Formats: sequence, structure tokens, C-alpha cells
Amino acid sequence: MSSSITTRATDYNQWYLDVIAAADLADYGPVKGTMVIKPWGYRIWELMQAELDKRIKETGTVNAYFPLFIPESFLHKEASHVEGFAPEVAVVTHAGGEKLEEPVVVRPTSETIIYHSFSKWIQSYRDLPLKINQWANVVRWEMRTRLFLRTSEFLWQEGHTVHATEEEADQMAHQMLGVYHDFVRDWLAFQAVPGRKSEAEKFAGAVYTLSIEALMQDGKALQSGTSHQLGQNFSRAFDVKFLSPAGVEIFGWQTSWGVSTRLIGGLIMAHSDDAGLVLPPTVAPYQVVIVPIGKDATERQETAAAARQVIDSLPPELRCHIDDREHLRLGEKIYEWEKKGVPLRVELGPRDLQARAVVVSRRDTGEKKSIPVQYAGTVLPELLDEIQQNLLSQSESYLTNHRTPVATWEEFKSVLEEKGGFVEGLWCGQTDCEKAIQTETKATVRCLPFDKEADTHEGSCIHCGEPATQIALFAKAY
Repeated sequence: MSSSITTRATDYNQWYLDVIAAADLADYGPVKGTMVIKPWGYRIWELMQAELDKRIKETGTVNAYFPLFIPESFLHKEASHVEGFAPEVAVVTHAGGEKLEEPVVVRPTSETIIYHSFSKWIQSYRDLPLKINQWANVVRWEMRTRLFLRTSEFLWQEGHTVHATEEEADQMAHQMLGVYHDFVRDWLAFQAVPGRKSEAEKFAGAVYTLSIEALMQDGKALQSGTSHQLGQNFSRAFDVKFLSPAGVEIFGWQTSWGVSTRLIGGLIMAHSDDAGLVLPPTVAPYQVVIVPIGKDATERQETAAAARQVIDSLPPELRCHIDDREHLRLGEKIYEWEKKGVPLRVELGPRDLQARAVVVSRRDTGEKKSIPVQYAGTVLPELLDEIQQNLLSQSESYLTNHRTPVATWEEFKSVLEEKGGFVEGLWCGQTDCEKAIQTETKATVRCLPFDKEADTHEGSCIHCGEPATQIALFAKAY
């Protein structure tokens, strides 16, 4: 475990890696770009997964699993899809000591192989809507990698649906973006902006892509979830069709959507500080850690017994832990749990026993106070709720303060360089203009925000001066 953490002001990228090391979240694998998710990091993912899985199932979606290996020919059935993923695809050409008749692709995403199955499962309108989700790993051969944010292999969920009408597919794509938006707000305690991707940024093969875009503490954006209206592009390529009530054969309308372990990277950068990881209580492996203190074995036994009584007074659903390791000093224990982001740390020593109190430290604010033992069962859950809300409030304030409307190109560049965050302005919607903006500033259109759809778009594009068609959020991004 790292002994020190670089400050954010000194080197934000190194700070991020230092927090991961100090919190013991993950490490690099032996193959370039791969990641080992360690127990503390994987438990965070499990807690995220359990809640999101519940929310996905509430939409009427069920889980299934599909193969990791995909015939290479499948990717060529939808032209824009293969073009979009070609640079990142890993291909197996030999197996069992022999050259394969047809190479197989290691899953970069599963549209093609899932829709091959859908074409066999669907015959009639009575089979629709079909809503399937899978939790899986995917491989995208990234050239430049960063733990959690961009690795050659990562974990995710991917949902795939088929509908009888375009309107139903539209509703599903928007519903799932809403699920993601609510999840990151309510569960991960960071706010994001929902909107529509530009043509250049949409998913390969989609009619349109929706996303939620969050801001990290360095002013860069993080795409935190996407939902795609695929239209009939894939259903035509993979023969996913059904008989209507009138007996007419119709190609299905499809959606796909997903989030990944990149959200753990978002958690780190949204909330953590120069002392280490800061976790919302909802996804903290331990929400409360009690550290008994004693000079000798007798005192340690007494304080450990009192610690168990405190835990017994707490709601059983709280994730609690007693750190009674004797080979570590008190300072080492405090340092470890601080770096790992535990929301509440409780210290209990002989003097506290005499006062019938415990000393509680909040990870988010550093606030420390003594509370009577008899009130612990009420106060600690209340503090956890306060921490969750405080982290969300901080994220909301940061987003509000770093979403800056601009009217001119000079103002755009000035805000982007001096303040960072989202720069909001009128845009012509042209891909060539977007590419020019990116070349000059490294900023891209993160989304066309829903909350600005009703605003007037009259005026000129902030970059090229052509008539504007929409309001866009620009930012440098991960």
C-alpha cells in the first residue's frame, strides 16, 4: 500500500493512481492494459452491481449470458459497427494447436452475438418486447490505459431490447438513461447531465446515443452511462423480425445500453481528497469501522467487548467492522481506514468506556465528536445519511459552478483553459466544426443537454459563425 499520496494540485493524474494504490483497489495485470481488481475495489463493484441490477429488473428486463467469442463475420454484418470497433478488436486466429477456419473476435460488445440469438427467439409480436441484460467482461485493445477509466478488459452490464415500434424503442432508450442518471445521483452521490450525443460521438451503428456526463474535480468530463436507439439497423443485419397482428413481417426496433467499472473511477475522482479515497455510504464495503483502544490485553478485551455492544445496537443492515488487530498501532489503523474511504470511524478507549461514549470521525468532513453510547444506534445511521447527502450536494454545487454559458469563441477558449468544466454555447451541429473545435482546444461535444432543448437556438455557432441548431456542452474528457 502506498505510503504517500500526491496532492491534486501537484499532479492530478498521479493523485488518482496514488489513491487507488493507497486504498488497495486495483493493480495492473501482467498483460499490458489489463487490471486486477482487488477485494476492496471488487466489493465496491458488487454493491454497485446489486443496486443497479435491481433497478434494471424493475424495467421488466431479465438477465442472461452470451459467449465471449464471436465469429468475425458477425461484426461485418453491420458496416458502421465494424468500422467503429475495428481499431480495438482482439482476434483469435489459432486454437487447439491449429489455425481456425474463421477467426473469432473477443467480445468488445455483444450486439452481434446477442442479435443472432434474438433472430431465433422472436417470431411473433407476442414475443415482444424482449428485454435482456448481461453482466460480463469485454475486451477493447486500448493503446493508452488508466485503471478503471480505460483498460483493455473491463466489467460492465449491457442491456439489449427489441420492440414492435420505434416509439417503444425511444421510450426504452430514454427510460434506461433515466435509470442511470438516478443511480449515479442517488447511489454514487455525484450529479451528471443527461443529453444526446452528437453524430460524431454516437455509438457505431446507432440511430442516436444518449448519455449522462459528469464532471470530475479537475474539470474534465466523464461519460458515465450510455443508452442507444439502434433503430432497425441491427435487426435488418441479423434478421431480427416478427409477424405483426396483421401477419406482416416487420424488423424489430432495438436499443442497447450499459455502464461499466469506469464508474469506480468516477467515484474516486468525484469525491476523494488529498488524504485518500472518500466513499458514499451506499457503496462503502464497511460503512462503520470501530477501533478498540487499550494499553494492555485486559483493556483491549474490555473495549473490544464494548465495540461489539455498539454494533449490536446498530441496524443489522449496516456494514460494520471491528478492527482489533494487535500487530498494528492505532495510528496505522486510522491511516488505513482513512485511505480506504470508510465513511465513519469510531474510536473506543478506556476513557470512553468510563464516560459511556464513543468518538466518531466523519471521512467526508474530518469532523470528530463524542456521542453517548446509548445514542449510537440512532446517531450513526443519521450521520451516514448526512454524509451521503453532503457528497451529493458538493457534486451538485461543483457542477453548477463549472457549467459556464459563453457567447463568443474567445470566451469559450478562456473559460476552458482558466476554469475548465462544461462550456455551454450555441453550435451549428456540423461534424467538421466539432472536429475543428477538438483540434484547436481538445474539447468535444459531451452532449446536447435535455434541459436546454426548449431554449431558443437562434444565433450563430460560437466557433464557425454559421446558424446555430442547438445548445451544446463542450469539455475536455477522459
